[in-house]
Amino acid sequence: MKIVAVEPIGISAERAQEIKQDLAGKGHEFVWFSDRKEDSATLVERMKDAEAVIISNIPLRADVLSQCPKLQFLDVAFTGLDHIDLEYCETHGITVKNASGYATEAVAELAVGLMIDVLRKITFLDGSIRQGGVRGAFLGRELRGKTVGIVGTGAIGLRTAELLKAFGCKVIAWSRTHKPEMMNLGCAYVTLEALMRDSDIISLHVPLTAETKHLISKDLLALCKPTAILVNTARGNVVDMEALAECLRDGKIAGAGIDVYEKEPPLPQDHPLVQSPNCVLVPHVGYATREAFDIRIDIILRNLEDC
Repeated sequence: MKIVAVEPIGISAERAQEIKQDLAGKGHEFVWFSDRKEDSATLVERMKDAEAVIISNIPLRADVLSQCPKLQFLDVAFTGLDHIDLEYCETHGITVKNASGYATEAVAELAVGLMIDVLRKITFLDGSIRQGGVRGAFLGRELRGKTVGIVGTGAIGLRTAELLKAFGCKVIAWSRTHKPEMMNLGCAYVTLEALMRDSDIISLHVPLTAETKHLISKDLLALCKPTAILVNTARGNVVDMEALAECLRDGKIAGAGIDVYEKEPPLPQDHPLVQSPNCVLVPHVGYATREAFDIRIDIILRNLEDC
């Protein structure tokens, strides 16, 4: 079987050579590309003869997949699959597996980090001190004692709740499925409306589906306390970005920490959040730690054993 990694996915050249030798011993050909190219022409050129493809979050649609007649298996080095044309894959018998769980700790830690950054204005103060600023009358806010609403209690939502409990937070949650592990932590499930109304911090951890697109709508944001902050490490389109920007500009919520957007960065300068006040923006790095990438490599190699 010809297996093609169309991008480096955090693998060093040395590690790629080890994988190549190991797969060759099992009768497979392994091709690894050390650069990331997202244009359709390059993807087709790299994938056209592959029977199995390793890819992370590069969008992969029917226009590319249809030019890869030998493709049988997509090994997605990512958790979400909304960037893959799953309907095409199902119709054409292409098996798709993700790397679920590899970044649970990384994303949960970033979510908490964004909460602290917004509460203590770390990013803002860094910029201020570099320009000769002083503390003045500045006062931040503590995480301890805050009510945090977890929207989506899968593995990442659960781990975020565990970390927040260690900080001394009260955690409430909304999810389609109620997890005993959350209740064992002392976290109560509530309606989404109650969560938005009662939370000091709202942290999003739901996948992007037809049902969750713009789940956090203008009407739900209107329920928030003016002191509330919103943290999104899930998917950009879970939030109505225009409505969120309006709330930030008008002081209807106190701040936001955002790692995910409608499209991957770079963001255009007219993106509604770029000029929004009290908003910490990072370029989709929740999953990007050395530890997570090492776990991810192990998962995608295990996935290959089933292809």
